[in-house]
Amino acid sequence: MIDRRQLLAGSAASLFATCAVAQTVKKPVHMIVGFPAGGGTDVTARVLAEGLRGSYASAVLVENKPGASARLAVDYVKNAEPDGSVMLFTPDFPMTLYPHSFKTLSYDPLKDFTPVGPATKSMLSYNVGPMVPPSVKTLKDYVEWCKANPTKSAYGTTSAGATPHFAGVMFASEAKVPMEPVHYRGGAPALQDVVGGHIAASVNPISESMPLHQGGSIRILAVTGASRSKFLPDVPTMKEQGYDVVVESWLGVFLPPKTPNEITQALSKAMDQAVHSAAMIDSLAKFASEPLFQTPAEFTETIKSDLTRWGPVVKASGFVAVD
Repeated sequence: MIDRRQLLAGSAASLFATCAVAQTVKKPVHMIVGFPAGGGTDVTARVLAEGLRGSYASAVLVENKPGASARLAVDYVKNAEPDGSVMLFTPDFPMTLYPHSFKTLSYDPLKDFTPVGPATKSMLSYNVGPMVPPSVKTLKDYVEWCKANPTKSAYGTTSAGATPHFAGVMFASEAKVPMEPVHYRGGAPALQDVVGGHIAASVNPISESMPLHQGGSIRILAVTGASRSKFLPDVPTMKEQGYDVVVESWLGVFLPPKTPNEITQALSKAMDQAVHSAAMIDSLAKFASEPLFQTPAEFTETIKSDLTRWGPVVKASGFVAVD
């Protein structure tokens, strides 16, 4: 039986936790993004920030801190006060690929952060341009073409060490055909060279490749999702075509280490509402992305799974990131 003193003590503890969260959400909150303003990550961050206003904080301000391949932003949040007023909004690769590709890294994605949850998911596309004959319509066709044209089998990536790079590595391994990655400074330059016939193929987020595919400048042979994209329903997945390459990228939120659980749960609850709002769904559709919500515990398991999966891929590629 609970006596009066226990009841009062429990009520006081509950009141303290509620007040702590209330004090946090009343402070201006800074959402840190490791990329310049105007890009896909930044635009999505601003829509999410708007959705968190009121439910989590009176003001949520997006602050861009590009540099060091997004690591400046990651380090900034790592060292921030764990009071819920600073959060990181980031793509997956600084947390799931960098630990394998950098010889030394100033952070551990799990020990040095409090994972809150993802907000979006998207997939990649494998694209070919005019260098590849129109008769090449499937990945199998493309693999045979690469075997017959080994000096032309290179593929463009959005940057060295990011998810498209290693999705290409996985495909080359599955196809058992050498395919050399050519790294560009962003997805647009890679696609420009595909369109111009300077390189045979590229791996890009479908948000970048879809307009060119629909306009006939390139051909998307496959997407990397577990199932077909609702934005490109006629394009088969890599797995459908016999190549076990499934890559679905996410954008997620992290708090500093040692953030109190009540703050983490309050932000998670607010994200659940924001992620499924009409404004977020409409905004994500412009980038061929879909909303994704997971609890902090589920998100932590996703990160662990991604870390485990990418380790052997990066090691087999021989790639080492250079500062």
